[in-house]
Amino acid sequence: MVLDLAGLVEPAHTAIVTSEVQNGVVGATSALPRLAEAAAVEMLPNLGRLLPAARAAGVQVVHCTAYRRADGKGANHNARLFMGVRKAPVSLLPGSTAVAVVPALGPEPDDLVLTRTHGLSPMAGTDLDPVLRNLGIRTIVVTGVSVNVAITNLVMDAVNHGYDVVLPRDAVCGIPGPYADAVIDNTLALLAAVTTTAELMTIWAG
Repeated sequence: MVLDLAGLVEPAHTAIVTSEVQNGVVGATSALPRLAEAAAVEMLPNLGRLLPAARAAGVQVVHCTAYRRADGKGANHNARLFMGVRKAPVSLLPGSTAVAVVPALGPEPDDLVLTRTHGLSPMAGTDLDPVLRNLGIRTIVVTGVSVNVAITNLVMDAVNHGYDVVLPRDAVCGIPGPYADAVIDNTLALLAAVTTTAELMTIWAG
């Protein structure tokens, strides 16, 4: 079976969803500096080129961010990851710079920004699914961080909700790099159409 990627990412029914491309995660003030350092090498520059190309083609951009109240109300406490974020020197407080999208990536006026205060996925228990359905979206292009946790969760949640998923492997990031590549090749490739930002930009340039 030959994949019709161009048909899959037709702008009228496609959205790019970014996961946690926010200052406090992949920006200069990151609570996860190793991840931010890795993201700056390839993922952020590639997203900086992909998102304008998507917007120009009429693809909806949706940024999914995460925050945590100072008192921790509503947030998870049941995994080491959550404990680490709580102890980090950077606080992901609602309305703070740390929660804002990295400026190089937006948001532009037509972008949507959705945020969450709990969980490991931009989709589970959030507004993302109903918002995308209201927009007539059938294909999600998954980008952002991290392949270790949120990206893998988002791909699986999207497939479970009936969406087609496209994963530009150079627009996501995880650490260490070889582990992220292995997850993409051995798990996510079974669920999503794995591609590159260059291929998507060529398609959307038409």
